[in-house]
This record gives sequence, structure tokens and C-alpha cells, in this order.
Amino acid sequence: MRSTLLNKVALTTGTACLLTAMMGSAHAEPTGYDQLSFQTEVKEEVQNDEVRASMYKKAQATNAKALATTLNTSINNAMKIAKRYPSVTVSTGQQRTYPRYDKNDKIIGWTGQANIDLKSTDFAATSQLIADLQETLVMDNLNFGVSDDKKDALEQKLMTDASRSFQKQAKNLTRAWDAHGYRVVNVSLNTGSNYPRPMYSSMNMKAEAADASVPSQSFESGNSTISVTANGTIELTK
Repeated sequence: MRSTLLNKVALTTGTACLLTAMMGSAHAEPTGYDQLSFQTEVKEEVQNDEVRASMYKKAQATNAKALATTLNTSINNAMKIAKRYPSVTVSTGQQRTYPRYDKNDKIIGWTGQANIDLKSTDFAATSQLIADLQETLVMDNLNFGVSDDKKDALEQKLMTDASRSFQKQAKNLTRAWDAHGYRVVNVSLNTGSNYPRPMYSSMNMKAEAADASVPSQSFESGNSTISVTANGTIELTK
């Protein structure tokens, strides 16, 4: 009588690999027997080449119109300053306004905040722009990452590496199971990124800077890890 052997084996070959083996007969098309499912991963650490920052103006006024005038004037002036730095992309960010109440729940004024967001691969220009803007705005956060162009190029390379790693693992498993060869039942490639935690400026919780100009800051961008995993199933052939 023909018997079917079911085994579940956990393998570790540089990356965690979940292996489910079902031994039986092999045919030209996938049969559901003699199949192994596993995962391989490749990753590369790269230097961050993009800086992102958010800055804001916070103000209070007795009425909403006066508050809007103050915030809009401040943000418009910031945008004019930013035009001196064409290598830095500047966009309006979050804006919020809320009332202030007295002890009798009567509105006595308004508080508002308006943000602008900066993004660039030109660290020197961004640092100087931030210094210029800190004369009237407050730093909210500052962080570094990998630009889309650099990330896309690296992911293309890692997809090829992950595919080769998957094929190499498939060949190793084929030999381990004393099979003649294998066919791919399915395989998927998935990308992932591990960015450093945001770096918050020392100005984060301070009030607006004084009239004196603010010196620019030297950036240390750090590194990020880009990874690609290959998940799939192969079927052994006898």
C-alpha cells in the first residue's frame, strides 16, 4: 500500500525558513505533493540622502480673523524666504485653529498653528533655510531617509538578489530531499525599509527665536536598511 509522509521542518539558513514537506508522486503540473514553502531575504544598509523637516508658527488672537492674518503673514513670509533655496521643496503643512474659553465656557480668544514642510537632498541648503526660518518659526521635527530615486534603484537590485537567493535555496532543498529537480509553484517579492527614528531638534519645545540670526546645523543623516523578501513554494520532481 502506498503511504504519504507529512513532515514539517524548521530550517535556518541565514534567514528564517518555514518548510512544509509533503512527499508523494510528481506530475508535469503542480500536484499539491512534494511541495516546500520557504522564504529568503536580502538587505542592504545605505546612507540616508534625504532630509525632511516640519516647522510651525503658533499664535493667539481675540478673534479668528486676526489670528488668520497673523498665521498667514508668517507663513507667506516663510515661503518667500524659501524661494531663495530652489533645491529645497517647501509645501504648506497642517493648520489648525481652536477657541479658548474662560471658566464660564465663554470664548475669549483663539489659538492657531500653521506648519510648513521641507524636503531635500541638499543638506547644506536645507540646514541654512531652517536656520533662516527659525528666526520666526519653531522646529517641529527633523528626520532623514532614503530618497525615492535611490530607494527604487536599490530595490530593483535587491529584487534580483532575492530571486537568486530563492533559487539557490530551492536547489539546496532539492538536494536535501534527494529529488531530481524542482518547479516553482508560486513566488512573491516584497520590499521593506527600516528607517531610523526621527531626530527632533533642540528647538522643539522652545518659543520663537530672538532677533539674532540662528547658526545653521551640521547634519548627520545616518543609515537606513532596505530589504526584499522572496516568499514562495516549489514542487520537487523525481
